[in-house]
Parts: sequence; C-alpha cells; structure tokens
Amino acid sequence: MKEIFSKLEESMQKSIGVLSKEYISIRAGRANPSVLDKIMVDYYGAPTPINQLAAISVSEARTLVIQPWDVSILKEIEKAIQTSDLGINPQNDGKIIRLIFPALTEDRRREIVKDIAKMGEDTKVSIRTMRRDAIDKVKKMKKDSEITEDDVKQAEKQIQDITDKFCKSADDLSNEKQREIMAI
Repeated sequence: MKEIFSKLEESMQKSIGVLSKEYISIRAGRANPSVLDKIMVDYYGAPTPINQLAAISVSEARTLVIQPWDVSILKEIEKAIQTSDLGINPQNDGKIIRLIFPALTEDRRREIVKDIAKMGEDTKVSIRTMRRDAIDKVKKMKKDSEITEDDVKQAEKQIQDITDKFCKSADDLSNEKQREIMAI
C-alpha cells in the first residue's frame, strides 16, 4: 500500500515539476534564456538545443545575445528561432544573434495569464487522473482480498489528501506566475 502512495506522490511531483518548467519558459517581457530551451536546431542532421550550440546571455533587460561556438551554424539557429512559436525576429550581424523582446501590452498580458491558467488546470486534471488510477489499484487489491474495506476507505482518504496537496501546489504556482505577468 505504501508503494502506491509513494509512486503517486512521485508522479504528481513530476507533474508539478513540468508545470514549473513550462512557466519558466513563458516569455514575460524580460529576456530569459530559458525561452530558447524548447527550440531545436538541425545540427548535422541531429536536432540539438540552442544552448548546446551557443553561449546565451542577457545583455540588457529585454535583449538576449546568442553567440554560437561554430559561426557556420548561425543561419540554422536564426531559422530555428524564426520557425518557432517565440514570435521574435532574430537580428543576425554575422557573428551573433540578438533577440529583442518587446514590452508586453495589456492585451498580451491577459492572453498569457489565460494560457498560464490553462496550463495549471491541465496539470490538475493530470493529477486527478493519477488519483483515479491509484484508487482503482486500491479497489483491485480489495477485490483480490488483499486488504479490507476499512483499508480501502483509509487509503482513499490518504490518496485524496495527497491529491489536494498537489492541486494546491499547482494553484499556487499558477497564481504566482499570473501575478508576475500582470505586475510587469
């Protein structure tokens, strides 16, 4: 039984971790190198993350500088950024690429806040699905006469407590990121 609880907590913690990483990569009007984490560049036939091909630094509050270690890959990096959903046009001077992040408008902030809320809700749905699967395992154990009815009730309560804890964690992350976006 303890194995079910520990696996459940581990899975839910991974969901919260994924949500947290998604929130970090949200463009919030400031230059943040993590917005490039999901962008892959075709490097000699293999999709490679930009941070493995170049040094990425923040030169000003809203400017990212990408300096590839191999200048011949500059065009491919530029093309990968243009085809991504980043929405920023890279400026290539032959040695480095600059990404200038525009200031967020009120409408764009509200759009981002809606996306943040949806991501949070999706995470909570996945957490609830994990809860359902764990409860099904407990009921199967009861059906196989491995545990008693009292054990089932106790396990369901414990599973619900774990679920509530992680749903609250997802809500807290979501609310914090929404406040951050609206405060910019």
